[in-house]
Amino acid sequence: MTEPDKADAPISRFPVPRLEDMPEDIRTRILAVQEKSGFIPNVFLPLAHRPDEFRAFFAYHDALMDKPGNLTKAEREMIVVATSNANECQYCVVAHGAILRIRAKDPLIADQVAINYRKADITPRQKAMLDFGLKVSARAQEVADNDFDTLKAHGFTEDDIWDIAGIAAFFGLSNRMANVTNMRPNAEFYQMGR
Repeated sequence: MTEPDKADAPISRFPVPRLEDMPEDIRTRILAVQEKSGFIPNVFLPLAHRPDEFRAFFAYHDALMDKPGNLTKAEREMIVVATSNANECQYCVVAHGAILRIRAKDPLIADQVAINYRKADITPRQKAMLDFGLKVSARAQEVADNDFDTLKAHGFTEDDIWDIAGIAAFFGLSNRMANVTNMRPNAEFYQMGR
């Protein structure tokens, strides 16, 4: 019995449109990402199957992940990696783990955060942030005033708390869609930032 060729493995259970068949705005965005990273992250291709949802998904992604604020870009990625691990989303742990390594300039951080952030080499502030993000991801109905008090004691503002919750909640959607579509991480992600 031979091993399957991983390069030929499908990246989605759903139809993946050809780049040339995509709406111009979506194709332009994907080509810009390819230009910057040197490859097309697989997340873009299955989601392009539903153009209106693609646009809404990435508009919300950008609003959460690219905005200025007290959370660093690395901290935003920590939230994604920790919650994606809890949701067993291979694609997001691998892809955002690569981004976290690059943004934190630390080749070990993504593995530590994904496996057990409580033992990772991060600050107590970041651990409190991830405690809250995981609570939002798995048990949002239990969020209470004492969670806000804890975060504020670590210097987080109400806007920061909203951002942590928004990232955890948004990536809950992303994790579930990646799992349903059987989205495959690009091989390129595994070595990035190492």
